[in-house]
Amino acid sequence: MHSSHDPFVRVRGAREHNLRNVDVDVPRDALVVFSGVSGSGKSSLAFGTVYAEAQRRYFESVAPYARRLIHQVGAPAVAEITGLPPAVSLEQRRSSPSSRSSVGTVTTLSNSLRMLYSRAGDYPPGAPRLDSDAFSPNTAAGACPKCQGLGLVHDTDEDLLVPDPSLSIREGAIAAWPGAWQGKNLRDVLDALGHDVDRPWRELPPAEREWILFTDERPVVTVHPVREAGRIQRPYQGTYQSARRYVLHTFADTRSRTLRAKAERFLRAAPCAACGGARLRPESLAVTFAGRTIAELAALPLTQLAHVLSRPDGAGAAQALTDDLLARIAPVTELGLGYLSLDRTAPSLSNGELQRLRLATQLRSGLFGVVYVLDEPSAGLHPADTEALLTVLDRLKKAGNSVFVVEHHLDVVRGADWLVDVGPAAGEHGGRVLHSGPLAELARVAESATRRFLFERPAPAPRAVREPSGWLEVGPVTRHNLRDVRVRIPRGALTAVTGVSGSGKSTLVGAVSDGTWDAGRLVTVDQKPIGRTPRSNLATYTGLFDVVRKLFAATDEARARGYRAGRFSFNVAGGRCERCQGEGFVSVELLFLPTTYAPCPECGGARYEPRTLEVRYRGSHIAAVLDLTVEAAAEFFADVPAAARSLGTLLDVGLGYLRLGQPATELSGGEAQRIKLANELQRVRREHTLYVLDEPTTGLHPADVEVLMRQVNGLVDAGHSVVVVEHDMDVVADADWVVDLGPGGGEEGGRVVAEGTPTQVASEPLSRTAPYLARALAPHA
Repeated sequence: MHSSHDPFVRVRGAREHNLRNVDVDVPRDALVVFSGVSGSGKSSLAFGTVYAEAQRRYFESVAPYARRLIHQVGAPAVAEITGLPPAVSLEQRRSSPSSRSSVGTVTTLSNSLRMLYSRAGDYPPGAPRLDSDAFSPNTAAGACPKCQGLGLVHDTDEDLLVPDPSLSIREGAIAAWPGAWQGKNLRDVLDALGHDVDRPWRELPPAEREWILFTDERPVVTVHPVREAGRIQRPYQGTYQSARRYVLHTFADTRSRTLRAKAERFLRAAPCAACGGARLRPESLAVTFAGRTIAELAALPLTQLAHVLSRPDGAGAAQALTDDLLARIAPVTELGLGYLSLDRTAPSLSNGELQRLRLATQLRSGLFGVVYVLDEPSAGLHPADTEALLTVLDRLKKAGNSVFVVEHHLDVVRGADWLVDVGPAAGEHGGRVLHSGPLAELARVAESATRRFLFERPAPAPRAVREPSGWLEVGPVTRHNLRDVRVRIPRGALTAVTGVSGSGKSTLVGAVSDGTWDAGRLVTVDQKPIGRTPRSNLATYTGLFDVVRKLFAATDEARARGYRAGRFSFNVAGGRCERCQGEGFVSVELLFLPTTYAPCPECGGARYEPRTLEVRYRGSHIAAVLDLTVEAAAEFFADVPAAARSLGTLLDVGLGYLRLGQPATELSGGEAQRIKLANELQRVRREHTLYVLDEPTTGLHPADVEVLMRQVNGLVDAGHSVVVVEHDMDVVADADWVVDLGPGGGEEGGRVVAEGTPTQVASEPLSRTAPYLARALAPHA
């Protein structure tokens, strides 16, 4: 037994995911970094074991009734953990937050700003004081009644609803109408109302076109369907609704993502005329502070907001509230996020920005004796901002907390007090703790992939910069903080776009992706999920599942039973287990406890019904094949060209440890991006293609970056062009051309600071990237 003053968190018998009965001791009150290649098990140890157990213990102290209201991660597979304090998790969020969520709500700065206006604002003469809720666009007391606090109103016009006026209504002139029976019904109702549905749209009288598209009336009429041979169709009462009414109703009320996206194509958003896009009621916008409305202050970058608040005219409540706001803004700007404004919506932020905002909020919490578990806080961070991140982490530690960080960034790893290195490789080849101790002692661990990059990195062989086969002219681009920006991108070369956070990099490459530049084929490879439900997985996304199902359907047993390829899909009725609908698990409702999930008692988690599993291909049933790793499947299907090609490209981008049936919801952003890249690599591209990758090395160990860049350079060597947004200076140093934006973030960025070869950009005195690029180039010289 260890005493209550034991300075270590001691983990015994951790078996979560691929962890192999791990025993490890990690010091408290220290900055501990968990390192290892992607898929090695470091997140399973830090988040899946240590944090999950701390959360489970906390919830045991919560009233059972209250537990039902809180999401719980479940008990980890571990024998024992001692010396574990309460824990706070700051993970990279994969789900999209609500459009009503903003920088202000994530950091709680909006609450303090609303209180400032409520208590210390300048009110019009005779106006009553308003509660702080009246300054929030997310409450009934504050939201503009016209736009419900969104700041935008959606509407449509004839050009959107009828893109081709040469068509008649019967030929589908009103493109916004629904398909199938509902669209036919609206056409038949119009016909019954006396409108000519066979005349070209442009020949209909303007007043008639206006009524058909925009009327608020909903007339009911008897429809006599055209009789068809063999079908009896009786008259019915049909109700008409205009195309505008249908589109607005669908956009506002449908739960179908597909229908909403289709409706959105026929709408255009404009600032609300009632509030001018400020989102608030007139009485709330009549209150000012420092001569500005709350909407005007919320639109300022945080650095400018701090400047305005640092010179208040008042005292008392105003002084106390502005001091509090300034203290809360300071850690946000310290983490390199001063370019953000409070009204910036959360969905527009990167995962790294969101996590750093939550980290800044924790600095003000004053918690003591807590374990903070962080997931790659350096993600999306320019090297210039990494020192500030380390300062913030050190402040959390000095406040009496333990900081456990899952990290790949070598500068953060070097700043650790203690290193836990997991490996040696990924998936079933990992799951062991190779080293737990001071950083310097890792130099003696030969198995570690991290050791090579920290202690014995050889100077890379110099590579000649590729000569471009032409130039792609992009711009002028005016979007967000970019103002009339023009850049040149070399064809047949690797271009890196660099700059501090908020300088406009992603905006620029977004314009490249959206533009009609003369680039031939264009492919954007981002880190968005490959699917939003567990039914989408690695095999379905790459098309491999189609190949596998056809192989099973071609077996003698399947043909004898009359099983087609659809029989081997867990997404359709027939071959799947109907008890769990092909999910593999069932939910168990427990009174006063959260819903738990257990393997389906019918299929045992296999997802298929027994007769489907009786069909074997090379001795394995379909569920067993889906459970294979990519590496094992490559051997299993070595002589099946359609499968081998797909599996080979997944191996080439370093994803051999993933299982074929791995749900999309379990994949990191970096894994999703590499799957998309592998999907592109397996296709033979003859025409020139421009590939655009947004921070492809995020979430990757340096060893994985080497694997990824081999594939990227292979694309360029094949004659294609690649543009990457990148913070990894080793990747930038290996590029042929660099476009550096800045010099700062937000309003201080959005300009091209330097363009040229890496050597040319590294010598630019105005560039914040230059000194870090010069350091990376030093071994190349």
